[in-house]
Amino acid sequence: MAIIAGCFILCIWLVGIPLLTGAVPAFFTERRKHSLSFMWTSGYILSWALFQLVTVPLVLLHVSQGFKLAVKLFAGLSLALAAVGAFLLLRYGKKKSPHLSLIKGESDRGRLHRIYWVIFLVLAALQLALAVGMTYQDGDDAYYVAISTLTESSNTLYELMPYSMGATGLDMRHGLAPFPVWIAFLARISGLPAVSVAHVAVPLALIPTTYMIFYQIGGQLFDKKKERLPLFLCFTAILVIFGNYSLYTAENFMLARSRQGKSALGCIVIPMVLLLFFLILDRAEKGQKDQWMLWLLLGAAVTAACLCTTLGTMLMCLLLGVTGLCSALAYRRLGLAVKTALCCAPALVYAALYFVVE
Repeated sequence: MAIIAGCFILCIWLVGIPLLTGAVPAFFTERRKHSLSFMWTSGYILSWALFQLVTVPLVLLHVSQGFKLAVKLFAGLSLALAAVGAFLLLRYGKKKSPHLSLIKGESDRGRLHRIYWVIFLVLAALQLALAVGMTYQDGDDAYYVAISTLTESSNTLYELMPYSMGATGLDMRHGLAPFPVWIAFLARISGLPAVSVAHVAVPLALIPTTYMIFYQIGGQLFDKKKERLPLFLCFTAILVIFGNYSLYTAENFMLARSRQGKSALGCIVIPMVLLLFFLILDRAEKGQKDQWMLWLLLGAAVTAACLCTTLGTMLMCLLLGVTGLCSALAYRRLGLAVKTALCCAPALVYAALYFVVE
């Protein structure tokens, strides 16, 4: 019964809470046609950004029993934000809330179209089955999964060495990117072992999240030809399946190392940033006003990248800098460059902390 209850709690925190959290940004955008996929993916971005903002100060301040406090703070703030999302959905209903369907606008387009969707779903299900059934211990597990287990059992934040369990000084490289602590939070809240959460629950949640982002990107690319969307996803799934030709490909990280922050950065956060730029620049091309919530999500995505890995600070600044500059020149709108630069602020702050505290 304890395992069943733990799995149910994980479903709440890996599915229900992100959906309700994502309802807040979805509601405050003018694009009322956003689907549940937008709510899910934006909910994860906001949750990770919130976890980064809660956890890193506790790490830097060496708070006693810091993990226990981080669990309470993050759980409370997440539930409060999810409650706001639930209130918006219940208060205003379908009339003003985002379109409540996972795959929107995919009504009857013909038999061949449905076959393509079935093929994609089979490929995605196969990847989930293989990611869980054929999971193996990666070399980085000696640190990252060990940190999750040690954090959950000791209530400390990067104060013990995972190899020997001896006391150690602050490791800034890992302390500023506490993605393993998020896994420890899931283990603590569910009562399940951290290693099981890392190898089973996290892939089952994050792999579908990746495909939901690519579904939305495909919707932008094939705006006028939605019948090509399932083919795009099938092609993406095939590339993922046959992309394990190196330990360092994004496909390998997505399927075999999804419990690691570098995988979340490359497979979720960076694609989400590209999706947000699609939405922002689509409005710029049409001469419409910016939506502040999209820029807020972009800043949250930068903060989430810092949670995944310290390398995310540099990569986000490069990505946003190049994209913001090119966008400002292409659309002759200086505000695009200014707002993009402001979204880089979280990455610059965490990068400065790395050099100042170190």
